[in-house]
Amino acid sequence: MDISCAFPANSAAVEQAVLAEELGYERVWIYDSPALYHDVWVTLARIAERTERIGIGPGVLVPHLRHPMTQAAAITTLDELAPGRLAVALGAGFTGRLAMGQRMLTRREFELGVRQVMALLRGEVVEVDGAATQMLHSEGFAPSRPIEVPVLVNAQGPRGQQFARDIGSGVTVSFRPVPGFSWCAVLSTGTVLEPGESPTSARAFEATAPSLAGRYHGLAARGEPLDPLPGGEEWAASIAGVPEGERHLEIHRGHLVELNEHDRRAMDRQQLPPAQLTGTVDAIRERLARLEAGGATELMWQPMGPDIEREMRAFAQVLA
Repeated sequence: MDISCAFPANSAAVEQAVLAEELGYERVWIYDSPALYHDVWVTLARIAERTERIGIGPGVLVPHLRHPMTQAAAITTLDELAPGRLAVALGAGFTGRLAMGQRMLTRREFELGVRQVMALLRGEVVEVDGAATQMLHSEGFAPSRPIEVPVLVNAQGPRGQQFARDIGSGVTVSFRPVPGFSWCAVLSTGTVLEPGESPTSARAFEATAPSLAGRYHGLAARGEPLDPLPGGEEWAASIAGVPEGERHLEIHRGHLVELNEHDRRAMDRQQLPPAQLTGTVDAIRERLARLEAGGATELMWQPMGPDIEREMRAFAQVLA
């Protein structure tokens, strides 16, 4: 199973990608959430120019954040910058849309957006918003079509998984692999513990807390009760004090980067279960073996916390 890094785009992402290549990670995935992070395509282009071997890609790209032609043109540009290194993962938009007060794409909207981008890359004429579109790029302005770039789709449920089979793509999932795909990338997080360190130590908590907070953000964004989560009632009470028309801004503030004020009020490190891949190197290897046995072919691991370099170097021991 390949071990890759997943980052929110930020001012340090390029140097983090360079380090990932030095440490032997397989790929760098960059999140697409413009209300929270740097632009995904600009960041990936900068990474492509500073690295030589490591795979790169948006993970996950949200189709409706840009016109399908804009997405296709960006893909071709990056593929030309880093031949053979690009893969594109697409999803319906969690923070990518919800943090801007927009609902996630319906399954139909998402599937149509993916099909449009893929058809454009093949050089086909595609109807978008009622008009015929096609990549018209002359020689020197884009590679000749068809442009072959691996595609993965976020597929947590059976319908998404069937769509992936229909279009011949791989899948990305969170925490649990899906068997039966030649490329199944599992997003997860965790931290390598120091000798004798507890999984609930302050350092381990800070290194994984933004991921744990994502559970609160997800339930709140969907309007579901937070009672099942430790401190969930406190979190809900805190966010209830924000005007409804601006609540989506506060729900996602700091998502996967740092704890916001509502997270800090509610989350107690002694009550929360540790992140999935928190443990010793040997314990993490055992968990990765179980993921691989369940169908995972790649781990999309996101280092978090105040010392990303420490997290990356420590987790690289798993690769040895």
